[in-house]
Amino acid sequence: MERRPSPGRGRARSRGEKGVGEVTGVLWSPASGPERAPLVLMGHGGGTHKKAPAMSGRAERLVAGCGFHVAVIDAPGHGGRPRTAVDEREIAAMRRAMAAGEPVGPIVVRYNAQLAERAVPEWRATLDALQELPEIGADGPVGYFGLNMGTAIGVPLVAAEPRITAAVFGVFWHDLAETAQRITIPVEFVLQWDDEHIPRQSGLALFDAFASKEKTLHANAGRHKEVPRFEADSAVRFFARHLGRTVTSPA
Repeated sequence: MERRPSPGRGRARSRGEKGVGEVTGVLWSPASGPERAPLVLMGHGGGTHKKAPAMSGRAERLVAGCGFHVAVIDAPGHGGRPRTAVDEREIAAMRRAMAAGEPVGPIVVRYNAQLAERAVPEWRATLDALQELPEIGADGPVGYFGLNMGTAIGVPLVAAEPRITAAVFGVFWHDLAETAQRITIPVEFVLQWDDEHIPRQSGLALFDAFASKEKTLHANAGRHKEVPRFEADSAVRFFARHLGRTVTSPA
């Protein structure tokens, strides 16, 4: 798990790159502050990787705003990880659909479900390893933040992992609704009102499926890739509230 520099309460510490088994990942941590701090697991979007600008930017906000630790791992077939024959086949199918002007949703949902089957055990093993670090610990609060494919992997992960106690999801189809019904922790959900790929009613149906007593819908004008940057700041406040920290820088 690579340690990356990030502004925060001081600056983040950096370690050499490692992972859990064949899984590559990165961990942002504050260089100063309390001995222990909460952990946020963050899932990246499809076709990107653990160090994509969206990931580093959100991690910097969480470290700077609350002094959290933030961990991201490469999803199967992404970043520093080799693609399987299944990965290649599904990616080729998505490219053909886009070139022909056909809906890619059914292919994305199917492929992301396959990725989740592989990624959920990897995330749980990663969490085991992270909680062995003295600055995180086995009894500290844990959150999850993931949009798009990060939601496709995050919903089954959160449904299966009782150590995660708050989550930010969004920008995905309702096909995850049955799994979402098993989630009861606080949820913040992001939806793009003018999404050209995900029908509005599909996104609303996924939000409706969460069994959480506390869940908040953020519906923003804009297309699929136009999630406002202020949603990252909202996530900082959400995790600060639910993981027990105080926001100390503007967010």
